[in-house]
Amino acid sequence: MLALQILFLVVGMLLLVKGADWFVDGSAGVAHKCKISTLVIGLTVVAFGTSAPELAVSVTSAIQKSTEIAIGNVVGSNIVNILLILGVSALIRPLPVQKSSLKLDFPVMLLATALLIVLGLWQYTLQWWDGLILLAVFSVYMTILLTQAKKEQKKLKATADAQSPAVMEIAPKGKVQAWFFRMKKYVWFLIVLIAVGLGMVVGGSMLFVDAAKYIASYAGVPERVIGLTVVAIGTSLPELVTSVVAAIKKESDIAVGNIIGSNIFNIFVVAGASALFYPLTFTQMNLIDALVAFGAAALLYFFSLMKGDKIRRYAGVIMLLCCIGYYVYLFMN
Repeated sequence: MLALQILFLVVGMLLLVKGADWFVDGSAGVAHKCKISTLVIGLTVVAFGTSAPELAVSVTSAIQKSTEIAIGNVVGSNIVNILLILGVSALIRPLPVQKSSLKLDFPVMLLATALLIVLGLWQYTLQWWDGLILLAVFSVYMTILLTQAKKEQKKLKATADAQSPAVMEIAPKGKVQAWFFRMKKYVWFLIVLIAVGLGMVVGGSMLFVDAAKYIASYAGVPERVIGLTVVAIGTSLPELVTSVVAAIKKESDIAVGNIIGSNIFNIFVVAGASALFYPLTFTQMNLIDALVAFGAAALLYFFSLMKGDKIRRYAGVIMLLCCIGYYVYLFMN
């Protein structure tokens, strides 16, 4: 049985890597074809898609009354998303941050984390009405984001019309690569890439998480620690692979937007929807974890506001060190 679970880990990782590659290609391609900024695509399609594992795991955990896993998954994923994933992505390539994101998306991420802490401390439980509050705030944010996207789309179309035709890209050698290059010119094929890539990412992450949870449970690891480590890191694998691949492909807006959007989605939708199914206990230890998540978000915002509006390599190093420090603390308590 253990050998089978290890096999699932390997297969899950392979699905994640290739699925993320196709997912990023498809998302960036649709954005360019439809004159939609890659930042908006990252904040919505990519972010919500890569957060599907968190949603599935937390809702299932709430239904099964495993509230420590449900809360730990949300908070732990947000910590991993910023300190580990953006830390690694920034080491690969400095990540520019859009001014529009600094004005709206970063503050909303901080607001979401603060709201989770306040609602959790109110009765040390997230009740169904708390879930409705989180979902309602998310609806307002999405309305503002989509309104901005429509305005930006008009500007991008006007800019594209004013510019001269782009230089034709050189098709790669090799029959398969050349065919793939030609097919990426069609919107329907890009949509297929997004759907298939997302399916591979979500399926691969679920395989990985299930196998990792089995191994951790077999070793007698506490539920809260499983939620903050194995489950949180496992369900964040889509964000990790997608953001790293996006950084390598120089699609920095997708890399950053994916993480910010995922963190917002995790709190407002994943925690909100989970609370509708079963009250989520918010313990003193959960408070510490949530404060770490808020600190990570504030640290990211600070680095993004520095000269040049970029998350630079030194910031990536600092975030990774903070991530290591947090997990050392976690396993020592």
